Amino acid sequence: MSNLAQSNTRPNFSGPSRRGMLIGGAGAIAAAALPATALAASPQSETSASPRDNRKQKPNSGSFVTTKDGTQIYFKDWGNPQGQPIVFSHGWPLTADAFEDQMLFLGDHGYRCIGHDRRGHGRSSQPWNGNDMDTYADDLATLVEALDLNQAIHVGHSTGGGEVARYIGRHGVKNGRVAKAVLISAVPPLMLKTEANPGGLPKEVFDQLRAASLADRAQFYKDFGSGPFYGFNRSGAKVSQGLIDSFWLQSIMSGHKNAYDCIKAFSETDFTEDLKKFNVPTLIMHGDDDQIVPIGASAMLSSKLVKGAQLKVYKGFPHGMCSTHKDTINADLLAFLKS
Repeated sequence: MSNLAQSNTRPNFSGPSRRGMLIGGAGAIAAAALPATALAASPQSETSASPRDNRKQKPNSGSFVTTKDGTQIYFKDWGNPQGQPIVFSHGWPLTADAFEDQMLFLGDHGYRCIGHDRRGHGRSSQPWNGNDMDTYADDLATLVEALDLNQAIHVGHSTGGGEVARYIGRHGVKNGRVAKAVLISAVPPLMLKTEANPGGLPKEVFDQLRAASLADRAQFYKDFGSGPFYGFNRSGAKVSQGLIDSFWLQSIMSGHKNAYDCIKAFSETDFTEDLKKFNVPTLIMHGDDDQIVPIGASAMLSSKLVKGAQLKVYKGFPHGMCSTHKDTINADLLAFLKS
């Protein structure tokens, strides 16, 4: 199996089995943060809230906000209702549950932790259209405005890092809504290889992901979760079957078309100009053994585009380090939030 973090050439997916192709394809993807638990909430037990009437339920519960096109975005609101808000944007194709390790830890430290399921993912609606970064950013803005969040810290992992970048680039930070930003194993500035971005991955890599998703996405997610995402393919890795199962459960909750369209969104969106608009303290965290989003074409470049960004490189950490090395990540997050 090819290691994309060590090579920017087209990966070789030839091999004796279809499983090998699927895992190899997964090694190129900008996926999501690692999961903790993923239990689908019943819409009948939740209360919908539009941006105009704000949310109906108290903090520490699950609720929905409704976007301008009628899409319902699920969110969970944990921790201290009076604490500084932290908004978590997960990656492909998971849910807000992917950040539960961080939300529990930071909630216990007095912060208000809010995690939402991106449109088409988890418990949110599965609209046919709007599966693009501009709309993801607008949905995030709707959530922030509905909850009237000010001086919020935005944390995004992988595809979620792209969502945070586009949110800041599209909606700005002048209104006091954003205090800080954190990009973890994030896809910006651009995953796709182009003349201007020779270090990116060839389009054929993402074409293979789309093909695998259409062929048997349930098996694809199983292979993806058990392979390079967690670094479980490394010699001596401590494999967690529970983590793999949770990853699959969250992933299969996504809408088929939504997850399919999102591959284009995270791979072909150029966030260069968004990153240049950052004017708040920003922490960029990335493992140097990330086989999903190679560090050279992502964090190393983003840290130069974001003025004053703090870059932390974690030796030997995989793409899904939020769970495999959660104690280290949580401690560094807390230190940055308090700084």
